[in-house]
Amino acid sequence: MLFALRQQLDEDGFATALGAIPEDLLRELDQAFDAGLAGTRNLLAVPAVRNLVSSPSMGRLVDPVLGPGAFAVRGILFNKLPTANWKVPWHQDCTIAVRERWDVPGWGPWSVKHGVLHVRPPAEVMARMLAVRVHLDECGERDSPLRVLPGSHGHGFLNDREIHGWPRERAVTCAAHRGDAIIIRPLLLHASSSAAEPSSRRVVHIEFAADELPGGMQWHPL
Repeated sequence: MLFALRQQLDEDGFATALGAIPEDLLRELDQAFDAGLAGTRNLLAVPAVRNLVSSPSMGRLVDPVLGPGAFAVRGILFNKLPTANWKVPWHQDCTIAVRERWDVPGWGPWSVKHGVLHVRPPAEVMARMLAVRVHLDECGERDSPLRVLPGSHGHGFLNDREIHGWPRERAVTCAAHRGDAIIIRPLLLHASSSAAEPSSRRVVHIEFAADELPGGMQWHPL
């Protein structure tokens, strides 16, 4: 199973782990993130998220891919509600959160999101990372599930023309049940539409790395 997970991530850039997160951890996350919360960043300071990150369940998903030295570097909550039912166009995840700014060739542009400094690193940094999306609610076809374009993670950063030209007929819809985890490479092209009947579709998105950053850069501690 673990070999199959690594192989699918290498080839397709995503994989789904059914029932990966046990109910006790999900209940802790329920208490931390009410179903009416539209979304928030900087989750790694939240005790329930720290318990999730350090759990054997998460280790079984991350360690076979990044190694036992992997660590969480960013956490975000996504939700779709009647008051926050946004559409996300096809894109790659291209930035990381860092402690402070250093002028290192090939790094930039820079931005600040919710008080945290972010930067676009070289593509090889993103290529070595992993994101795990833990579903706290059911996410069927009408709930705006994640859509991905298999194999698009293997081409570095894509410009707008390349993103637009990637064949949409290859798209895969990643519906999920509560407790399922969808694992993706950050450079994988992904998108989601507005939910047809928005209620609550909470997803705890945790990004992992296994390498320290060069040139004096440091991952943001939270």
